[in-house]
Amino acid sequence: MPSFPQRGEVTICEINCDLVTAESLSDNRAKETYGGVLGFVFSPIPFRADPMPPSGPAAEQERNNTAPRSGFAAFKEILSDSFKRILLPSALNLSPDVIFQAVSWHPHKHMVACISGSNQVLIRDYEDSVGKDPCILTSEAQREIKSLEWRPNSGKTLFVACNGGVCLWSESYPGNVPSTRSGVTSSLGTISRGSGNRWTLVDFLRSPTGEQISAISCSPDGRYLASASYESSSFTIWDVAQGAGTPIRRGLGAVSILKWSPTGDYLLTTMSDGTFYLWETNTWTSEPWSSTGGYVTGAAWDPMGRMALLAFSESNTLGSLHFASRPPALVLVSLASDAHLLPVELPEISSLTGSCGIEKIAWDASGERLALSFKDGEEMYGGLIAVYDIKRTPLISPSLVGFIRGPGEYPKPLAFSFHSKFKQGPLLSVCWSSGLCCTYPLIFRTHYFLK
Repeated sequence: MPSFPQRGEVTICEINCDLVTAESLSDNRAKETYGGVLGFVFSPIPFRADPMPPSGPAAEQERNNTAPRSGFAAFKEILSDSFKRILLPSALNLSPDVIFQAVSWHPHKHMVACISGSNQVLIRDYEDSVGKDPCILTSEAQREIKSLEWRPNSGKTLFVACNGGVCLWSESYPGNVPSTRSGVTSSLGTISRGSGNRWTLVDFLRSPTGEQISAISCSPDGRYLASASYESSSFTIWDVAQGAGTPIRRGLGAVSILKWSPTGDYLLTTMSDGTFYLWETNTWTSEPWSSTGGYVTGAAWDPMGRMALLAFSESNTLGSLHFASRPPALVLVSLASDAHLLPVELPEISSLTGSCGIEKIAWDASGERLALSFKDGEEMYGGLIAVYDIKRTPLISPSLVGFIRGPGEYPKPLAFSFHSKFKQGPLLSVCWSSGLCCTYPLIFRTHYFLK
């Protein structure tokens, strides 16, 4: 039977397909469950969670009469201002359920970054034995943060998407001071607590139109960065070393999600009008796709880059985009004939939770665990994250392991992400609306207990 946490319980970890719970979060409970296996524990990280927008007519009246705006009310003001500045396509249709919040694991370190409030980023280095307080990254150039991602194969370097462009931060410590691009004021850098090292703002990739950057994705080799805005139907490919960007436009809706494939051969872009595109990055050719399940709310690649999972706003069925040949394939054959969109049924989401759509998904780098959040549905399942065991033979076969409940009263997941290269198995971090970023080791291989 799938593991289900009761009200008042919090999830600690997974041990062999059992999601272990406790009455409260504590390092002692973590040591008892998974600490002996991993050799350390991941303490929760407190951050400043912006209030989630309330719902209902009274809440709507309150939003109309209260300043300053926050949540979706502020987002609607931004969108309204955008319409005054530029003419956007009529297909633009961003949902009030969209919450721009992000958490990202460093690909090679036990280091996690998450958005805290609208203008700052927290970084927690679990390998730092000196202090346990996270570092705080702030800058005058870093406003209205919407997304963040670590740069692969480039030491400790972090991209932060914000209003007007993308901030590029690099860790600075004695003997290794990162170079700053000309024109970037490093003195706007960072407040650092609990660590002898500091972080420096080494570059700012400025959007040509000054628009709000809401989505970013880095190529696996770290050379290129894709950035996009909910204000525009185009996205930009940046040569990070040169600081030069090339805009690419396709379709009518605003770009909502960018996901580079693990091999770097493809870039998946989703639009607010429900269409999505798969770009072959060697020639930058693409073909449009669409779904009857609403717009795409989440996307994730398998470890080999041979398939992608997509979640939709009005469906509890995922879409699995499969390729018939090894990438890159679009140079020789058309995308329509080489790729196939197949349904992946999640019957428990409908039968147990009563949900009417998927909010977010994350797929671990081994391809064995899938985490997803869902909207609406039964009250007892509200705010939970569903965890699935995934088999690929070669089609995707999901099996529900259970549900994760966060700390606090009626917590909801704002963002969640897997560590991409954690050797002991899937490692999921979740930023909860209660203001804690919690990490959940998902341990299910017997040989972990034999080491």
